[in-house]
Amino acid sequence: MKRYCQTLTLIDNPHLIEKYIEAHAHVWPEVIAGQREVGILDMQIYRHGRQLFMIMDTVDDFDFDRDMARLATLPRQAEWEAYVSQFQGCAAGASSAEKWQRMERIFQS
Repeated sequence: MKRYCQTLTLIDNPHLIEKYIEAHAHVWPEVIAGQREVGILDMQIYRHGRQLFMIMDTVDDFDFDRDMARLATLPRQAEWEAYVSQFQGCAAGASSAEKWQRMERIFQS
């Protein structure tokens, strides 16, 4: 299994932050199915204020660039990304890599 950790900062608007949280309480089934199809086993997003932290566990042969590009082509994924971009302060057509910044692990016990 591979693990990727990423961060993103939401727009500084409490109403939009609440809408973002609500959207993630009801992620479209096609989006979840697309994640599984490309090899994402589990995805979790945590929030502290405006800061988001994503943990993404994938299959061993997951190639981040290749498989995230494939995910972007699957049904409703582009629509979902355009919808949540309004909360993230990104262009509607921004790729995942343009929104979310991958983090480097600096410690493990």
